[in-house]
Formats: sequence, C-alpha cells, structure tokens
Amino acid sequence: MFATDPDAKLYRILVRDLVLKCLIGIHAHELLAPQRVRINVDMGVLEQAGPLSDDIANVVSYEDVIEGIKRMLAHGHINLVETLAEKVAELCMADPRVASVRVRVEKLDVYAEAASVGIEIERRRD
Repeated sequence: MFATDPDAKLYRILVRDLVLKCLIGIHAHELLAPQRVRINVDMGVLEQAGPLSDDIANVVSYEDVIEGIKRMLAHGHINLVETLAEKVAELCMADPRVASVRVRVEKLDVYAEAASVGIEIERRRD
C-alpha cells in the first residue's frame, strides 16, 4: 500500500511543543548563544496490514524522533530554521512507514512583540 493510495489508512504520530535550546541563526549574536526553538511534528504513518500487535517494534516511535532531533541539534550551529525543518522531515521520512510529515520550527525569543517566528513545511512520499 503506497502513500498515494486513496484507500491507505493512516494513523498520526505527534510531537507537540518540544522546546530545546540550539545554536541557530545568521546574526553574530546567534552564533554564540543558544536560543530556544519549539518544534512540532505530525507524521502520517501507514497502518500495517492485519491486527496491530502490542509491540513497539511495530510502530513508529515518537521517542526515536525526539532523541533524533536532540542528536541533530547537538551537532553544532544551523543557519536557518528552514534547514532545521528539512532535517527533521528527513529524519521522520527515513522510516518507510511514514507517508507524510508536517514540521513546524519556531524561534521563541526573537521579537518581544511576537510569541514566535518560524516556518512550517510538509513533505509526502511519491
């Protein structure tokens, strides 16, 4: 069953309001001081054929996604929120069961007048 199959059944894996500190941005002060980002992930996952067994190996793990994001942020500076969003999407889509992913990345402390600034992307399998 492919993601483009109109009869494909999906379930959603969600990571909501994951707030982490990282080095991100193009300005001089952003190269030196970590800042808070909020990451939201919504994955459309193809249901397996047959009954679901109560085994973590049979599902996409949100723990793996969160730990993968943490490892990604630990590798050093990222210039753009767009780049971070793409990397998170790639991490999620590396699992062939993931048919689609929506990723939102927001910087939380950029403007006093705004709660956040950021980007949202959506990626789907062909």
